[in-house]
Amino acid sequence: MRDFLETLQDEAAKDPEQRARELSRRELPKRFYKQAFHEEGEGGFVIKLDGRPVKTPSKKLLLLPNSELAAAVAAEWDAQEKEINPAAMPLTRISNSAIDAVAERFAEVADDLAKYAGTDALCYRADGPETLVERQNTHWEPVLQWAEQRLGGRFVRIEGLIHSAQPDSLLSAYRGELDQLSALRLAGLHTVTTLTGSAVLALALLHGLRTPDEIWSAAHLEEDWNIEQWGEDAEAAEIRAYKRREFDAAVLILKAI
Repeated sequence: MRDFLETLQDEAAKDPEQRARELSRRELPKRFYKQAFHEEGEGGFVIKLDGRPVKTPSKKLLLLPNSELAAAVAAEWDAQEKEINPAAMPLTRISNSAIDAVAERFAEVADDLAKYAGTDALCYRADGPETLVERQNTHWEPVLQWAEQRLGGRFVRIEGLIHSAQPDSLLSAYRGELDQLSALRLAGLHTVTTLTGSAVLALALLHGLRTPDEIWSAAHLEEDWNIEQWGEDAEAAEIRAYKRREFDAAVLILKAI
């Protein structure tokens, strides 16, 4: 069996649309329950299907930390129609991953997430045209400077795509931030990071420096600039909409705890 982190990286490398299609090609279980709801249990809130508690793929109890998040997860189950489609249930999937995998290998997942700061999208700047460079400086630089002040170091800015290593002390400081998180929040942060390509934007979202919409726009700054120049591709728009639903689910997890 492959290591969990290797699997995590493989999944992150896939386009979210591809992951959704893979899930949809599997034989989906039929909806077997009439009602999904949440209720308080020992140690948290559980999801019940006609009174039977939902369990994770590893047969652990799907236990949520508060009523708000549990209600949202229950709503995902209640929204399923004839079949139960995991691709349409991002809150459930993130929660399952947190319980089955992240909680068991917290340090490994945190180490993996900290590596994203070493190749953070905000550090890779365009050398032209001027309008794109200005937009990156306006929307990315303040966030990067905030992270530098918080982490006590300076990120290397890079023009183009040639990799340049970031200071180890900076990456260690970022890694230290993650030890304060629960497994569920770490899973949510990992989702935000892989969708935006930026560990710095994810950290800014976690600490409320920017709104979710501002984080999303910053992550898609170059894509939006290209759309302004050449127009939007329909398939790319569909993929982006799917990514946004995944992002919103992770945001709800980060904000609800």
